[in-house]
Amino acid sequence: MHGAGNDFVLLDLRRQEFEVNDGVAKSLADRHTGIGCDQLLVLRESTREDCLVRFEVWNADGSTAEQCGNGVRCISLYLATAGETPGGPFFIEGPVNHIGVEVLADGQVRVDMGLPEFEPRKIPFLADARQQWYELEAGGKAVRIGAVSMGNPHAVMLTDDADSPEVGRLGPVINRHVKFPRGCNAGFVQIVDRGEVLLRVFERGAGETLACGSGACAAVAVLSNAGLVDDQVRVVQKGGVLMVEWPAKDVPILKRGPATHLYKGNLL
Repeated sequence: MHGAGNDFVLLDLRRQEFEVNDGVAKSLADRHTGIGCDQLLVLRESTREDCLVRFEVWNADGSTAEQCGNGVRCISLYLATAGETPGGPFFIEGPVNHIGVEVLADGQVRVDMGLPEFEPRKIPFLADARQQWYELEAGGKAVRIGAVSMGNPHAVMLTDDADSPEVGRLGPVINRHVKFPRGCNAGFVQIVDRGEVLLRVFERGAGETLACGSGACAAVAVLSNAGLVDDQVRVVQKGGVLMVEWPAKDVPILKRGPATHLYKGNLL
């Protein structure tokens, strides 16, 4: 499956036994000797009565992730296609919280991504106090970032040119910066106008992906706090477009975008 080009292998392990570990994740994600994907999504029986399913996220390098906005949409489409979803909103259980979703009439999926977290220790990000922007040394130069968690840690940087080679060089450096004890997704955002931005994201454990759902929300959260965008933003990434809404600082961010089923098969 894929969400705006961010691609996944989804394993439904609710009714069968199959061990998933870092080696399995790396093997399946390998684009030359495996199936190939950015992340592996694993479905389990939920531990909550109000959730249809519980999911895990395994990155291409075998590490795990706390959140995956594009993956949530793909899981929702999978459940809807199987006839397991109600007619309106429903919940699925993620690694750190439960997530409200709805499969819309046009086939897109709307996801309640929750409230962004800017407190450094909760991101986690090493800083003495919360600031709008932080200065980091990365790749031999000083860069300015916004830091936020959307259930997973993000660094957001403004750029005049999202296609710049410098973006490609800095992304992997920011991913593993010492100021982020658990690493981070590094987003580079170019503002077109108050209602549209261009975004490239380098994800922890996966590298640059064609789209990042939590990264789109992180970018809008940081830019909104800085007064640079409106409360509805069209986030354009290489794999497609996500719509992000944040009408007030005390309500969750909503994200809407596509999910696509490519093929299914048996893993022997």
